[in-house]
Amino acid sequence: MSRSGRIAIVLGLLACAVFMIVWVAMNFVGSEPGTVSYLTAQAPGAPVHLVMQTDGVVGTGAHPTWVSYRIQTPKTHVFVHTALVELPANSMIDVTIYQFDSGSPLRNQFFGRVTGTIGQVAKLNGKTFKVLNSYDTPNGQGVGHTFTVPSLNINVPLEGNNTSKPTFCTKGPCSPVTQEHTTTTFAFRTPSFSGNFRFQCFIPCGAGHYAGNAGPMQTLGYMGGFLEVRA
Repeated sequence: MSRSGRIAIVLGLLACAVFMIVWVAMNFVGSEPGTVSYLTAQAPGAPVHLVMQTDGVVGTGAHPTWVSYRIQTPKTHVFVHTALVELPANSMIDVTIYQFDSGSPLRNQFFGRVTGTIGQVAKLNGKTFKVLNSYDTPNGQGVGHTFTVPSLNINVPLEGNNTSKPTFCTKGPCSPVTQEHTTTTFAFRTPSFSGNFRFQCFIPCGAGHYAGNAGPMQTLGYMGGFLEVRA
């Protein structure tokens, strides 16, 4: 083969490699979940009411059978399949999480304690608690998930639901009006500076994954996301 022929082959292979790198990068960027913004959802200085839900089966996206968080849009009140949310800095955040998944005993009882919230407490279906004993929860269904922000020392356990109930949600988005769920509320204050603070479910569950802490537990937009605080 001539020298020019070899050069043409090398250049062709190089072009293919560049194309593949660009294609992978574009798909990665394009697959990032959208962000729900609460920056202007309330008057300046007023508390932010952040509403979320956990679905045992998300029912959409690249992994439709995975468990996932959803964020409610503040104006249209639609639950969006994402785990990225913008919050104003130095603000009180009142959180409501509708938990639709089943539960089980925690592998590590550390995650049954409420930390990082105002008063170090949360409310489960209206009743204040500091610790959720996953072997003896109020409705006997263990813990479904946690809302945990390690860098802000926030951890709140979310009680599970009875899968035998006829109104148990089998695929998201689930309805807080018509389907079986637990409601957990709590409050915390965002830092006074901008930053991205990762949150994740740390039960861990993630059946079928090593130590139960992979797959949806560590995938952006499912059980892993970011509180994007903006000053």
